[in-house]
Amino acid sequence: MNIIGFESSCDETGVAIVNTEKGLLAHALHSQIAMHQAYGGVVPELASRDHIRRVLPLTREVLEQSGLTIKDIHAVAYTAGPGLAGALLVGASVAQAFAWTHNLPAIPIHHLEGHLLSPMLADEVPGFPFVALLVSGGHTQIMRVNGVGQYELLGETLDDAAGEAFDKSAKLMGLPYPGGPALSRLAEKGDPAAYALPRPMMHSADLNFSFSGLKTAVLTTLRKIEQGGPLGEQDRANLAASAQQAIVDVLGYKVIKAMKQTKLKRLVVAGGVGANSQLRSYLRSEMAKQGGQVFFPPLALCTDNGAMIAHAAAERVKAGLVDLNSGAYAFKVKPRWELSEA
Repeated sequence: MNIIGFESSCDETGVAIVNTEKGLLAHALHSQIAMHQAYGGVVPELASRDHIRRVLPLTREVLEQSGLTIKDIHAVAYTAGPGLAGALLVGASVAQAFAWTHNLPAIPIHHLEGHLLSPMLADEVPGFPFVALLVSGGHTQIMRVNGVGQYELLGETLDDAAGEAFDKSAKLMGLPYPGGPALSRLAEKGDPAAYALPRPMMHSADLNFSFSGLKTAVLTTLRKIEQGGPLGEQDRANLAASAQQAIVDVLGYKVIKAMKQTKLKRLVVAGGVGANSQLRSYLRSEMAKQGGQVFFPPLALCTDNGAMIAHAAAERVKAGLVDLNSGAYAFKVKPRWELSEA
């Protein structure tokens, strides 16, 4: 079965085709980073309008890449939430129109489930059960995954996501949007021990996170540095390295704690922050010490993309979790949607 998937939850327009037996056949992605840079963040209305411009050319592109025609598509998947309401509506309306026009089943997919299962698109595929660290600009969660559609929340952020801590710390330092990758690049030139930043909730009894205090600490440290004169490039690099190390330490400590509590040996890391080289290195080292293994999605699929949505739909189909004969084409997007409700 060939499934075409549409992703438009925020500032990336993604379209992909996955075959339930052969895997990923083609994917195309357009990032809106250049458009939003002038504003220092995502402007929802501009994001929605750009999705409208990009989605059909990307659809034609993946059909051409795969060598398929519309008649070769057997189902349509789309991100139904969570995300920006207007952006979600673009992908959902195109997907439902595509499905209705060609009498195909339409499969709404939870955005986080797409990320959660995306490491299965890598060459080395994790088996169930596993612990998942889902870490991005909008979410930071630790989950136990027993199978497709079987997700148990173990811990989550109580305020800001880890990716948000990266982005907002970068903005305080005057780094360009998107801040997270810019901060990580600058951190390579700095000393992570230069500034003593807090590790919020690192030693709490639970597996929850809090990153809002870290942003405040970065701002306070920045002001102290500037009291002695203008912020130098090495000062900025040292602060970036210190902030990154604090975030990685907390994420790493909590997820290893989750591994010990669950007694599982497979860790899956997904979401945009999963591309961070420092986090990858830390988790590979710590999991090796535990006699376990860590799995990451391909770097190109760490960001939002259509491949993860089409793949999640394929996995749900194979698990018998989708009614392919429903014939229902009314759709609702869910800007707020708990994964447990999917």
